[in-house]
Amino acid sequence: MSKRDYYEVLEVSRDASGDDIKKAYRKAALKYHPDRNPGNTEAESKFKEASEAYSVLSDAQKRDTFDRFGHAGLSGSGGFDFSSVGIGDIFSQFQDVFSDFFGGGGFGFGGPRRRSAPRRGQDVQVSGRITLQDALKGKKQEVSVRGLAPCEQCKGSGSRGGARPERCQQCRGSGQVTTQRGMIMFATTCPVCRGSGEMVTDPCGDCNGSGHQEKERRVLVTFPAGIDSGQRLRVPGQGMPGPVGTPAGDLYVDVEVEPHAQFEREGYDLMARVPVSFAEASLGTTLDLELPDGREVTANVKAGTQPGSVISLRGKGVPHLDGRGHGALHVLVEVQVPRKLSRRAKKLLQELERELGEQKTRKAG
Repeated sequence: MSKRDYYEVLEVSRDASGDDIKKAYRKAALKYHPDRNPGNTEAESKFKEASEAYSVLSDAQKRDTFDRFGHAGLSGSGGFDFSSVGIGDIFSQFQDVFSDFFGGGGFGFGGPRRRSAPRRGQDVQVSGRITLQDALKGKKQEVSVRGLAPCEQCKGSGSRGGARPERCQQCRGSGQVTTQRGMIMFATTCPVCRGSGEMVTDPCGDCNGSGHQEKERRVLVTFPAGIDSGQRLRVPGQGMPGPVGTPAGDLYVDVEVEPHAQFEREGYDLMARVPVSFAEASLGTTLDLELPDGREVTANVKAGTQPGSVISLRGKGVPHLDGRGHGALHVLVEVQVPRKLSRRAKKLLQELERELGEQKTRKAG
């Protein structure tokens, strides 16, 4: 039996936003939830169909594949046929979604109840600018982060003197309270402690019990050798602090490598334009180059090298991020033509031109 279009299953348009897709799945999950339809195999089948559609359309990469190639594009990838998947497995896969749908940590409707994952602070995104030399060698460098930081007075506890908060008496430290409506149990965030499970009874005077203050701080970030512009580094736990007793978010650093006056970068390769004289290009020479990270390399210019020729040196470029080898160094030979010539220089060039012309004549004959 052929599968229905996932957009048709959730009754959304093909340009629906992520929030629209989530709302549509919530509607379908509530309607066809097995605990609302005990013994109804058709409802269970529709519940699985909606869950399968949501698993694809809620993922940007999978959704793009489906938009371009339909069901055929997803075949063989695994995980896109929920017809034989158990209901418990679906609950497990989408536990965060069901937690949002049915309030706090319970799936509701007799499904498995789990306490929701601890709340955490927000992630922070900043830019980190380094030189090409730093990108080649690697460097530890501080970046500036402005926002909330743990209160120095109470060490982030929110309580005066740094004392630990007391357990919330309303939810007994669980962070959730449950209510029953008929045969259905609902779990919601505790309104007293707001889900933290703890209460600050004697708040710190500096932060008013929040456990954090707004300030500018410096975070030491490790830029590994081989890092490039457009890449992002993650520093765990250096984002915004969460509610009292919960972990902080992460810091994301968007890397920007400054342009270099002599060298350009293309992936793991380095490129340099090196001027040579007409005589050097004709007779051959060696070029001693110092790379931005201090390495010294030698490029051999063969006799008769033409303008625009490229000399490639393998293993002399940018180190790979995994530490396994380097890219190449490409040297573009630029033959310089003098703008002004002395009388003697002109005469010598004229003699050279005649000599070269005679060589061509003799060779032709």
